[in-house]
Amino acid sequence: MIKTGRSVKDIEIDSNTSIEKIFEELSQSGGFESVNLSDGLEILTEMISDNQCLRFVSFVGAVVSTGLRGIIKNMIKNKWFDVVITTCGALDHDIARHFSHYKEGSFTMDDMKLADQNIHRLGNILVPMDSYGPLIEEKMQKFLEEEYQNGVREMTTADICKMIGKHLGEDSFLFWAYKNNVSVVVPGIMDGAVGSQIWLFAQKNSDFKLNMTGDADLLSGFIFKAEKSGAFMIGGGISKHHTLWWNQYRDGLDYAFYITTAQEFDGSLSGALVREAISWGKVTQKAKQSTLHAEVTTILPFIYSALIRKLQK
Repeated sequence: MIKTGRSVKDIEIDSNTSIEKIFEELSQSGGFESVNLSDGLEILTEMISDNQCLRFVSFVGAVVSTGLRGIIKNMIKNKWFDVVITTCGALDHDIARHFSHYKEGSFTMDDMKLADQNIHRLGNILVPMDSYGPLIEEKMQKFLEEEYQNGVREMTTADICKMIGKHLGEDSFLFWAYKNNVSVVVPGIMDGAVGSQIWLFAQKNSDFKLNMTGDADLLSGFIFKAEKSGAFMIGGGISKHHTLWWNQYRDGLDYAFYITTAQEFDGSLSGALVREAISWGKVTQKAKQSTLHAEVTTILPFIYSALIRKLQK
């Protein structure tokens, strides 16, 4: 006989219903992705509250081009996470948006006309050329030269992120990572504007080196000492995989919540549900885990709001 769960309950909301109560309602609604959303909130609450847990957050760089940058910045400002794994685009956009501005656009704009106006399109975000390539080149060369003149000849990606963070301000997630001693690792740092500037700097200064194995030493030092570990993975790709990869060395994550728009039918890492990682030893068999199929700029502000209220209680 198949064991069934509790009865499906209709969602009831009125003008006085709090956001955390709405999440409670979702947990009993039996409503497809809504249950995964409610489960994810509980996982994050327990993970962030667990003082024995090494806490990772990973995210794709594209979201930093949007207003979601403010949520990511605040999660790091709140000291909810110990380690950030991200892509080079996150560094590019954090620098660019601190020193300049992006514009609202739409997915249907004429890209040939935008190119004629020296405007890049990232989905429905418009990135003026002057706010991106030339600006990042100017800032990165200045930052790197300052380090070089102070005698630095070798840097990890974590070092690069600290260097950038100390030159930015309170609107920046890298600034708060630097201020709160949160390590930011970028395994694919050469795939972006910041990485290109590191390469160009090394062309001018042949004794300057980027030490990627130093990041491995940093992560292994965290992982091998962790009593528990957990991860909030926002989008897939290399940032998600690097988080999972390192946690296999301690038999996997104890908490895992993943938000994605990708599907698993093509066998991609981005489409893989968290439970697939159990077979690789990247998530423990007893882990509290959930995968939510959702567009993160839409859903994360609500998760963040509910998390603040639950953690305060």
